[in-house]
Amino acid sequence: MSRGRGSSRRMIRPIRAREVWVLACAVAIAAGTPSCAKKGPPSGGPPDLDPPTILSVTPDSGAAAVAPRTRLTLTFSEGMEPRTAGDAVEIAPKVDIRQRRWSGRTLTLVLADSLQPEQVYTMFVGLGARDRHGNGLKQGRTVVFTTAARFPPGIIEGKVQAVGFAVPGTYLWCYPDTLAPDSTARDFEAVGLADDNGAFRISGLKPGRYRVWAFADLNHNRSFEPGSDVLAPAETTLTISTQVPVASGLTLKVVNPKAPGRFQGAIQDSVAGDGGQLRLIVTSERDTTRKLLYDVPDRGGFDFKFDPGTYTVRAFRDLDRNKAWKRDTEPASPEIRITVTPGGVLENVVFRLDRPQGAAAPEE
Repeated sequence: MSRGRGSSRRMIRPIRAREVWVLACAVAIAAGTPSCAKKGPPSGGPPDLDPPTILSVTPDSGAAAVAPRTRLTLTFSEGMEPRTAGDAVEIAPKVDIRQRRWSGRTLTLVLADSLQPEQVYTMFVGLGARDRHGNGLKQGRTVVFTTAARFPPGIIEGKVQAVGFAVPGTYLWCYPDTLAPDSTARDFEAVGLADDNGAFRISGLKPGRYRVWAFADLNHNRSFEPGSDVLAPAETTLTISTQVPVASGLTLKVVNPKAPGRFQGAIQDSVAGDGGQLRLIVTSERDTTRKLLYDVPDRGGFDFKFDPGTYTVRAFRDLDRNKAWKRDTEPASPEIRITVTPGGVLENVVFRLDRPQGAAAPEE
C-alpha cells in the first residue's frame, strides 16, 4: 500500500528517564532554579582528627660513625604544616640548620656546618609540630646518634611527676653535675622527652656524674622564660660508669608555681530555708582591699579554682540578692583562713551558716 505525503507517519520513540531529567533541568535552568543538581555525598569527607606520628628517621637512634656532612631526615605519617613542623625539630649540642627542606611527608635538615668528631648528638622533635589539619604530635621524639665509632652505653631513666601542667613533652636536660643550665645555648650533655605517663629515657651518655633538669616549655617557644616556663633540677646527682652504665628509678616532682589550685567544699544552711543566693566572700591576703563574691548552687556544693595564695573566706546567704552581706539579718558562717597551693586540691571544707544573733527564727 502506497503512502502519500499527507499520510506519511514517523515512528514515535519512547522518551527515556534520563532524557526526561535532562529536559527538566533545561526548563529549571531557564527558569533560574538550580533544583536539578545531582545529589551525592558531601565533599571533603570526615574531618581529620588523628594526630600525626613519626614513621622513620635517618640516622636512627643509637647510630654510630655518622658522617660529618650527613643530612638528617624525618618522615611523618601524613602531610605536615611546614613551618610548625620544621621549627619543632632541633639538634643538641646546637648545630645551625641552613635549610629545612620538604619533599612530601619527609623533612630533610641541611646543616650549616659539619658535625664534630667524637660527638654525641640528639635530634629532638617537640609537640609544636602539626599536620595540615592542625593536629599536633601526641608524643615528641628524641633521636640520639654519634660521629664516634661506638655509641656510648650510658642511660638515665626515670619519671616526671607534673603538678599544675601537662607532662607530655617535658624536656629532660642532662648536665655534668658541675654545670648549671643555659637555656638559650642548649649546651646540655644529652636530652630526653617525657611521654604521656611522664616516663623518660636519656641515652648516649659517657661515664661521669650528671644532674637532670626538667624543663616544661609552657609557652612552646623552645626557650626557658622564668615568667611563664618551669625549670627544676633533680635533688640528686647520678653516676654513670663503665661497670654500671644504666641509672634508673629517678623521679622528679615538678610544680608549676603559677598553676591554680582547686578549692572544694559545701555550704550547710539549715536555718534560713530557701530563697536568696548562697555566696562566698573571698579576700586574698595579698590585697585585703579587694573582696570577691562567688555564687554557690542551692545544693551547697562548690568547686572553684584559685590562684596560689592565702585567703580568708566566709559563706553567707544573700537573702535580698544585693551582693552584700547584712550582718544583722543574713545567715553567715565564721570566717576561715585557707591556703591554696600550686596545682593542689583543698577539699571537704564545710561552711555552716548560723542565724544572726537577735534575728527572728524563720516561720514554719
